[in-house]
Amino acid sequence: MTADGSLVSTLPAPQYAVPADEALARVRAFAAHLSTRRSIRRFADRPIPDGVIEEAVRAAGTAPSGANVQPWRFVVVTDPVVRRLLREAAEAEEREFYQRRVSDEWRDALAPLATDWRKPFLETAPGLIVVFEVHKGPESPKPYYVKESVGIAVGFLLAALHEAGLATLTHTPSPMRFLNEILGRPREERGYVVVPVGYPAPDAEVPAIDRKPLDEILVRR
Repeated sequence: MTADGSLVSTLPAPQYAVPADEALARVRAFAAHLSTRRSIRRFADRPIPDGVIEEAVRAAGTAPSGANVQPWRFVVVTDPVVRRLLREAAEAEEREFYQRRVSDEWRDALAPLATDWRKPFLETAPGLIVVFEVHKGPESPKPYYVKESVGIAVGFLLAALHEAGLATLTHTPSPMRFLNEILGRPREERGYVVVPVGYPAPDAEVPAIDRKPLDEILVRR
């Protein structure tokens, strides 16, 4: 029963039926597969198979969210003209960031990744998924735990695209108001992340970085 006394409809909880002796092998294989994912900044001129992005977004939409409001919107951009407009606007913000706003500490942290204000991947990737947080508006209810909810959905999205053999990158220009202007989105939608999607270019390279070992990120009590 809800706070106002109305009844909540229910369904039997799903029973996943994974045999106990398979559980470890399955999650170990999943972790090993995800460990091969890297952020890619050079994309091949190769089309994305039909339907893959739609199914990845469908997977993202199954993420849990505060009060089940599902406060997300996924705008898929494949039009090369629109991709170029997004690149130009993002690079204007990034140029300002790198030249005027970035701290020395932040600049040092970014140095191993060899990034700068230039963002060609926004134009060369065959697809962009622009993820928006959806806040209260004329046709949208008040959301709860918006950033947490959208963050989980984006995690699902990246995992689904990786499962399909596609490369991705999470790009967060700041501020992001230009996304609403170029894509014609209402004010209650706020840019969260831009995800370029495609296949790595044959000569693509990634920084030689390490992941923290399990004993540094796992704590038992």
